[in-house]
Amino acid sequence: MEKLLFSGASGFLGHNVMPILSKLYDITTIGITEHDNIKANIAMEVPSLPKKYDVILHAAGKAHIYPKNQEEIQSFYDVNYEGTVNLCKALEKAGLPKSFIFISTLDVYGLAVGEDIDETYPKNPTTHYAISKLKAEEFLVDWAEEKGIILGILRPPLMTGPNPPGNLKAMIKGIQKGYYVNISGGHTRKSLMMIQDIAHLVPKIENVGGIYNVCDNRHPSYNELGVCISKQLGMSHNPLSIPYWMAWCMAKVGDIVGVLPIDSHRLEQLTKSNTYSNEKAKKALGWEPLDVIDNFKIK
Repeated sequence: MEKLLFSGASGFLGHNVMPILSKLYDITTIGITEHDNIKANIAMEVPSLPKKYDVILHAAGKAHIYPKNQEEIQSFYDVNYEGTVNLCKALEKAGLPKSFIFISTLDVYGLAVGEDIDETYPKNPTTHYAISKLKAEEFLVDWAEEKGIILGILRPPLMTGPNPPGNLKAMIKGIQKGYYVNISGGHTRKSLMMIQDIAHLVPKIENVGGIYNVCDNRHPSYNELGVCISKQLGMSHNPLSIPYWMAWCMAKVGDIVGVLPIDSHRLEQLTKSNTYSNEKAKKALGWEPLDVIDNFKIK
């Protein structure tokens, strides 16, 4: 059984993929929690690794929150970029792996609107989260080529799974409390991905490498996702929908007062589709993604 070093195993991703990966690999986790096998803050130090590993799954990172000050901005680069560099320095000392798999993000393209975007599209990250992830990608491409390591980079969208954090958590709560509404029927589509698919991709990419957009085939609409959640909550009705003109008026007020949950930028995101092509990953890796609507369980 191959030895796999897993950074970021204590988070939402790790909790969902560990049960699958542990059947395929001898896993050692590295991170800052008491549950990690190797306790190290790779954002601040080059960790000491006890042995050489065959495969590295590097998922540790600072997620895309809105930074409030310069210290929070810098933390994106410390965790997402410097943490990657420090991990690679540790591997050079302990012994180089056969392959290195990096969990990046579709945000490196910098798009809020667009359909069927593939890997040839120019990268133009617009947030510190995405910029730091792209910097890590670029470093890894050069490092892996120099060291003769198979590099796989996966760029997922928002990932779904039991008890999700962030926007999906807020959507579930909004539907449950009755204040979530769609706009113009909620027909806007967004690329999503079942989080378990990361585990399915690891053994497929470790011997092949490459850079891939990864998401499901359906690209669910807000309405499809809302209906899926409502059914699981036992709701007697699906989320309501408001007309575009009403949302537009609310957005204009939000632009001025800045306290509403919607403004003109958010309105564009909610009413224009943003989807990505997974064809390269499907063809090169022989991967067929799970359908989000068929497989998403909120608990």
